[in-house]
Amino acid sequence: MNAKKRPCDHQLEQATLGALILEKEALNEVIEVLKADSFDREAHQMIYNAIVGIFNRSEPVDAMTIVHELKKKGELEKAGGVSYIAQLSNNVTSSANVVHYARILQEYSIKRKLIGVSNEIQQKAYDDTTDVFDLLDKMENSLFEVSEENVRKNYVGMNDVVKEVFMELESLKDNQDGMTGVPSGFTGLDRVTSGWQPSDLIIIAARPAMGKTAFILSACRNASVGFQKATAIFSLEMSAAQLVKRLVSAEAELESEKLKKGNLSDAEWRRLVDKTGQLSSAPIYIDDTPALTVLELRAKCRRLKAQHDIQLIVIDYLQLMSAGDSKSKGNREQEIAFISRSLKQIAKELNVPVIALSQLSRAVETRGGDKRPQLSDLRESGSIEQDADMVMFLYRPEYYGLDEDEEGNSTKGMGEVIISKNRSGGLENVRLKFIGQYTKFTDWEESSFMHDDMMGNMDMGGFAGAPIPANMPSGEVSFDQMNALPPDLNLEEGFNEGNQDSNQPMTFPSKLNRNEDNNDENVPPPSNDPPF
Repeated sequence: MNAKKRPCDHQLEQATLGALILEKEALNEVIEVLKADSFDREAHQMIYNAIVGIFNRSEPVDAMTIVHELKKKGELEKAGGVSYIAQLSNNVTSSANVVHYARILQEYSIKRKLIGVSNEIQQKAYDDTTDVFDLLDKMENSLFEVSEENVRKNYVGMNDVVKEVFMELESLKDNQDGMTGVPSGFTGLDRVTSGWQPSDLIIIAARPAMGKTAFILSACRNASVGFQKATAIFSLEMSAAQLVKRLVSAEAELESEKLKKGNLSDAEWRRLVDKTGQLSSAPIYIDDTPALTVLELRAKCRRLKAQHDIQLIVIDYLQLMSAGDSKSKGNREQEIAFISRSLKQIAKELNVPVIALSQLSRAVETRGGDKRPQLSDLRESGSIEQDADMVMFLYRPEYYGLDEDEEGNSTKGMGEVIISKNRSGGLENVRLKFIGQYTKFTDWEESSFMHDDMMGNMDMGGFAGAPIPANMPSGEVSFDQMNALPPDLNLEEGFNEGNQDSNQPMTFPSKLNRNEDNNDENVPPPSNDPPF
């Protein structure tokens, strides 16, 4: 059997380098296509890098300057010596075909990379110790990288861009609420941001116990239930079941401690099932893989985008992610920089907002005054601020024992979103209400601590201030019209803790069948079957 020929053409590489030496403007025509690894021979890679280095300094490119550049790097002999450099320039009489040459070399380079990827995958596939799902993720990412680095968008003319902008403006002219992104459901915040914007990396940072997870769960619920925006939550700290219980506590306005023990009255059980019914069809996808790597995250986000058209990605939280096998591993600051840069790339690639929660350094605690966070408090890397399109801080003065704000108002339950960086808008503070017993945030103006005995049969709406879904019933049905539930039902069994499939929407108890006749005599007897 004949050995397979390596995809390369060393004579074509020589002709290309000769053309670049002969005509100084030739590099401008091919630099977007031609890279050092487009050349198969190491000597040719060195010569090309020398040409690019000289070109970037706006110095003349010829045989003598290339020899000098290679001497400085100690690579002249490896590159073939003075005679070889002279031979390259003497063997070419024109640079007219250099673009065509570069395209052919690019194709050879892509083939070599694909062969390398396939060989590595094949070798690992034969290894019994290989995690096959990890291998699939790596294969997908490797193939994508080969494609991405060789298929880059070219420049566009002003006329095309203006047309695109006008089409976008025309589509927004009838948009009365000014919402251009994924709504957070918080009126004041959406007024400033116009929603979470596509391709933006948003950092939401705070010290522990400020309510980062509670805030983002409230926002995800509002987007998914209120506006049917598919949301992916990557929880590196809490399990999927823990997140679901928090959502249920907030939606039904039942204290999390009661849910933990399952110690609920009949009325509370009915409210639990009724209020969480709309969550059962919410397009929320939870992945609680610990120590998630950037590689794994990118692969999962691509699949979720392809399968469910996700509109929002949330990571809770950034410092728990791993850079995986990146070169930055080992240096935590460089690792965080790599992670934040990768998150921005994912946001841009999928054209969806990516929200990453982040811990703040202890410098906040040691500072005097009201201990409001600032950009310098971002933990472990200044690159987080650099990569982010928007940086927000969560702040609760009550946590620091501050009973009144600067205007003398009570800070009980007060929360603030401090927008400290916003590439597309202003910097403002948005006041919210934090309801600790339900671990949720609501609009400050519309929040309420009223209970069922104060409101009768009024619909509490789960998240005060959040938009009402279009598919909600027009009137509230009283608890007496609903099926009774056994008060000793185990809540943890009901939510199937640990069995959540991240490829499916999270499952909640469905609504009970309602008796529309409003006749207590028609209420069926209590059932012994769980409602889930």
